[in-house]
Amino acid sequence: MNPKPSKFILGAWIIALLSLLSFPLRAQVADATLAGTVTDPASKVVPNAKIFIKNVVTRQSVETQTDSAGLYKLSNLVPGDYEVSVSAEGFSTNTTKVMIAAGTKQTLNLTLAGVLSLGDLGFSPAQTQGSAQDQARLNKRSHMLKIHQRIGLIDTVPLVATVILGAGAGGKSTSSTDRFAHLALGSVTGDLYFLSAYYAIRAPKIQGTETRGSIRLHKALAWIHGPGMILTPILGIMAFDQKSNGEKVHGIASAHGAVAIVTAAAYGASILSVSIKF
Repeated sequence: MNPKPSKFILGAWIIALLSLLSFPLRAQVADATLAGTVTDPASKVVPNAKIFIKNVVTRQSVETQTDSAGLYKLSNLVPGDYEVSVSAEGFSTNTTKVMIAAGTKQTLNLTLAGVLSLGDLGFSPAQTQGSAQDQARLNKRSHMLKIHQRIGLIDTVPLVATVILGAGAGGKSTSSTDRFAHLALGSVTGDLYFLSAYYAIRAPKIQGTETRGSIRLHKALAWIHGPGMILTPILGIMAFDQKSNGEKVHGIASAHGAVAIVTAAAYGASILSVSIKF
């Protein structure tokens, strides 16, 4: 009895059995397609967005990106379950799952997950909290200094008018109307000045920042017009009382005009120092 035919038959059966077992695997040919559009949260298309697709079972992955119209297409995919991730500069990564059937052309539109946060960049909660606090502090300082600047610019109007009327109120004119108008404008000037100063003084300080250039000059001039804005009305009241009593302005009150002019000049220079780029 020759054993060779039996071995041949056994080998044929093994080959046939392996062929049957491998048939489902061979049936899963890479003939599926996945396509769609990538948009942002405002429903606008996003060009150059990166699409990353990974087969859940085989762990094989494919990557592509959207065109100028926000469209993407992935061909020759093996049927199965996939994880699809989409990302773009300035946005968070969005991941979704999809099951791709054999021989199909499926559409999967993707939406980016909003603006990129500090957490997406790898910052810890403690670090992001600190950054948020620093940013809020910076925003508050910027807001208060803008108010300081606006009120300061508005204050130049009554300041100039006060200086102009000062010549008539304290000179040869004995008109009480000029004196009262000068007093009223001076009061408005002082109120606006100290309101503007409040916003500058109360603005939160930012550690590590240096004062340089025009800002340094602006602050230096404040040491002149600041005391001047305090001294000018005091001398002005003294002069006002003397004129109202029919007296000639005398003593320290006579320095009211000179102090007012120096104060106004220093104030004007401080405004110009941050308003004009040299």
